[in-house]
Amino acid sequence: MKYIDSNTHYLDEYFTDLDMSDSLIVEGEFEGCTFTDCNFSDVNFEDCKFIECHFVRCNLSLSKVGGCQFSDVLFADCKMLGIDWTRAYWPNITLSAQIKFEKCVLNDSSFFGLELPSLVLEECKAYDVDFREGVFKNADFSFTDFTNSQFNKTILTNANFTEAVDYSINLFENDIEGATFSRFEAVNLLESIGLKLV
Repeated sequence: MKYIDSNTHYLDEYFTDLDMSDSLIVEGEFEGCTFTDCNFSDVNFEDCKFIECHFVRCNLSLSKVGGCQFSDVLFADCKMLGIDWTRAYWPNITLSAQIKFEKCVLNDSSFFGLELPSLVLEECKAYDVDFREGVFKNADFSFTDFTNSQFNKTILTNANFTEAVDYSINLFENDIEGATFSRFEAVNLLESIGLKLV
């Protein structure tokens, strides 16, 4: 399949090497679909639904997700620069992880104020990402690089930061109760309270 139409329901479809860059997709529904090596850069997704979909080695940089819904969606080895996830539609009650990112580049994205329990960012590059005022209980951030990312008034209870690096999390401004950190990187947490280890 070489093109995706608006106002269309796609079920268990496989999309490979699709180039939809700079296009507009309105009210598309994708259920059980797999996208491999597709280019969705600068795509404007409006009010689309993605249910149990997989994106593999896709470029979604600068795409817009206004009003879009995500349920059990996996992004693996994807380039996803500059996405404002706050524009998507997120239900108040969630029973499972809505989105998972594995080995993705998420630089310059925003999760500001979102409540995404059990969010997965595993082995990702998350440079300059905004996590302020978000709720990410039980999230899995293992092996992710958080260079210059922002955490402030963020709830990270029971989150997993095992082998994550370069995060700057103020102990007084964030809730990290029960969170797991690797021993050597956890030294960064002490800087927020003025301690220096020698």
